[in-house]
Amino acid sequence: MSELYDLYKKLGNEGFTRAVVQMAPYFGTIDPHFVALKPGYAEVKVEDHEAIHNHLGTVHAIALCNAAELVAGVMTDVSLPEGRRWIPIAMTVRYLAKAQTDLRAVADGAGIDWSRTGELVVPVEIFDANGQKVFTAAITMNVKAH
Repeated sequence: MSELYDLYKKLGNEGFTRAVVQMAPYFGTIDPHFVALKPGYAEVKVEDHEAIHNHLGTVHAIALCNAAELVAGVMTDVSLPEGRRWIPIAMTVRYLAKAQTDLRAVADGAGIDWSRTGELVVPVEIFDANGQKVFTAAITMNVKAH
């Protein structure tokens, strides 16, 4: 089992969020809050605040990408069999609507064969507070054996 998943189970959502932001400080720029994490699934909430807005007053595109990479990466880490490592190598995104509320970023890897090595594409969807999908991403992870 993943050391990161063990840490999540030990610390819970709030403590785990703090630990991840400490390990990778850039994620702190969006002030994420883990809601759920298990092999094949991760969910993070991002509160709407001025620091992540663009010049239009909506959530900036890069803040959305940051949230997507966070849930995809952590979910990948806890989903891979022991002895594997990963790194994101590509991200394709679609901005579907203006993000103007608190957000929920979800990485659902239920359809991914985690036993494989090579390129795995992790899907991410981000929803606004009304449940409207505002963003999607397909993040390609390069998975290798140690």
